[in-house]
This record gives sequence, structure tokens and C-alpha cells, in this order.
Amino acid sequence: MTATKAHPWLRPVSIAPLVTFRIIFGLLMFGSLLRFVLRGWIDTLYIQPAYHFTYWGFEWVQPLGATGMYILFGMILLSTLLITLGLFYRLATIVFFLGFTYVELIDVTTYLNHYYFISLVAFILIWLPANRRYAVDTLLWPFLRRDKVPAWTIGILRFQLAIVYVYAGLAKINSDWLLQAEPMKTWLPARSHLPLVGPLMYKPWVAYVFSWFGCLYDCFIVFFLLNRRTRPWAYAVVVGFHVATAIFFPGIGMFPYVMIAATLIFFSGDFHERLLPGYKNAGTNGKAYTFSYPRVMQTVVVLYMIIQLLLPLRFLLYPDRLFWNEEGYRFSWRVMLMEKAGTAYFTVKEAGHQRATTINNAAYLTPLQEKMMSTQPDMILKYAHYLRQDFTKKGWKSPEVYAEIYVALNGQRSRLFIDSSTNLAAQPLSWRHYKWILPYK
Repeated sequence: MTATKAHPWLRPVSIAPLVTFRIIFGLLMFGSLLRFVLRGWIDTLYIQPAYHFTYWGFEWVQPLGATGMYILFGMILLSTLLITLGLFYRLATIVFFLGFTYVELIDVTTYLNHYYFISLVAFILIWLPANRRYAVDTLLWPFLRRDKVPAWTIGILRFQLAIVYVYAGLAKINSDWLLQAEPMKTWLPARSHLPLVGPLMYKPWVAYVFSWFGCLYDCFIVFFLLNRRTRPWAYAVVVGFHVATAIFFPGIGMFPYVMIAATLIFFSGDFHERLLPGYKNAGTNGKAYTFSYPRVMQTVVVLYMIIQLLLPLRFLLYPDRLFWNEEGYRFSWRVMLMEKAGTAYFTVKEAGHQRATTINNAAYLTPLQEKMMSTQPDMILKYAHYLRQDFTKKGWKSPEVYAEIYVALNGQRSRLFIDSSTNLAAQPLSWRHYKWILPYK
């Protein structure tokens, strides 16, 4: 009888890529969170604000107070070190995922694509045996050691990175990005102080080069990384691209470094084994890790992949221009695609319009919250509901909330964003299209 050939995703491969990914991920997260603490952002973003724009359905996620937030960040920081060392790995990864995700759910204002990416990767790592080699866990409990893992455990991380790259590239295929070179034309002049290249930042053709290269890079880099022959050259481009991104757009934070480090997962097991000092290849005699319920895990992985493929496409369910109404914009890997600014004036009126007052947004929101709220419909609505609740507490009868908001998109002149005659206090939060958003003409 001939042995049944294993499916490519089930074949045993070296565990080394998972090991290096675990170590690099842990170190990057430690550095990123330490930077967050040292810059005082815990206080600025989670303690000082009187109000937080929670995610719909996650209103129960609230700051834990000054002491609680610092304890939470301390626990998350400790978990990153444990992940790096491979000590109590599963527990540490769960703590990191829950803690990091909790912090990100506190306020929509702080949403960034790479924070979402980190939460997803942390969730994936919970289920992967990344501590079965080169980890303190295997020193304490030698029976845990494994040399090989099913290929899909590495493939799922590659898949997640591919989703980020490809969807970011597809999102750039629009007229503003390719035909108008916006928002690059708007952003690049701010980097004119850079040595050598600074004077070029005002040239329109430079903005077009940035735009077209960024689109082509995101759309095709994964395919070159998957090919063994082109992989080294492709990774050199990855490093160059993200280093340039960090230089020209420093406000993007840790994202370039996260992508440079994470993209190493595309390299072979042999490559990763050479990265680990003292790592010895067990060859064909190495023990392979097996999951207790492989069919269940395979089903979960397929469902996860389907969700990741479909979730970024939900914007197709909404009318009008995505960059204008931003319905379905988050969690869809649209990275640095638009320059959008708004100015919002809110008025609260008592039922019957017996009395009315104009709102000073600075009395309720931080500058960052006001900036983000002014262009995003769901945040505008949440803020209106918050104002209704506040004035109800002050004794106003059935307060109504109206807003006059002007938004400028990608270098265009600002225009009225929502119907100013709509009582926002009476409008429900919903996944459906908000009809009080004025169409983009």
C-alpha cells in the first residue's frame, strides 16, 4: 500500500519561522508600548478625556482609571517579555491579546490599521505552538519541545500579511490616488526640509511616482515574496519602502517597523534557523507538533480566512463615495489614502426651541477627538447623543442636537457634510447607511 500524500498545508515544516516571529513580535511590542508609556500617551488618550468614543456594541469597554490603566499597561508590557522569552507563552499571549485589544476598544479616536493588525496577529499566536523551540518553556518542560509544525501555522501568518498588502494596494486603485496624486501632493511639501530630496517635494511628478509606486508595491510585493528566487530582492524593496515611509511620514508610528519585521515570515525554515544563535536542525528525526483536534482547527482557520477576505469589502454595501462617508472604512486596510479635515459646529435646542446654545467642543473633547469626530459620521452621531444626555441631566426637556459641519477631502474645497436640519439626537446608531450624510458631488 502507498502512503497517502499529506496536503501541502498539513506537511511538517521547520518551526524556526514561528520562533523568530514570536521573538521579534515580542520585542517590537515591548518597545512600542514602552514608547507609548514614556511619551505620556496613557494619560493623554485614556485618563484626561471626559468622554470616549467607544465602538458600537463595546460601550462597556471603559478606561480603568489612572491606577487601573497603568496596571493594565504594566501587565501588557510584562506579557511582551514573556512572549519573547517563550515563558508561560500561551498565558502571556492571551493576556497581551485581551489587554491590547481592550485598550484599543476604549476610543475609536485611536484606531490605526497597525493596531488592528497587532490584535489579529496576537489572536493567531494564541493558537500557534511558537514556544516549542528556543523558549524557556522547553527548558522547564522538555517534553514540550517540537522541531516541526504543520505548514499552515506559518501560512496563516503569511496570509494575514498578504491581506494587509493586497487590500492596501487595491484600495489605491482610485482616481484621486492614481490620476490626481492625492493626497501625496498635499503631504509631500511638508517634507521639503529633508536634505537632498527636499526641493523635489514640490514637484507634481514626484507625487505621482510616490502614488503609483505605492500602489504597485502593495498589489504585487506578496507574490515576489512567495517566490524563492525573487524573495531576497523583494525583501530589500520591503525594507527600502518602509524605511522611506518612516522618514517621509513619521506620524505613521511603528507601522513600518512592524511590517519590516513581520514580512520575514515569508523566508524559509533554513533561513530562520540561521538567524537563531545555537539553533540545531533536528532534520528528519525532529518531532512534529500535532493539534489535538486538527479538523476543528482547520475549520476555524478557513472561517477566519473567509472573514478576513470579506470584511474589507463591506464598504460595497453602502452608497456614495467611501472616502466621503467612511462607512465600511475601518478594518479594511486603507492605509494613508486620504487627507480629510472638518470643522464642526453643534447647537443644542430644547424641545419647542424655548432656548438654544452653541457648543464649545473643546469643553467636551480633546483636540484629537474633535479632529477625528469632525469627519466621521458615526462619531458625529455618538457625540450628538452624548450632548443630548448631558443637557438632559442639566434639566433641558427633550434636547435636540443639530450640527453644521464642513469637510475638505484630498485638496478639494470644503463643503457641507451633513444635513444641518437633522436632529441628530433622534437618529439611531446603525450599521445601515446614514441618510443625513450629504452626497459627494
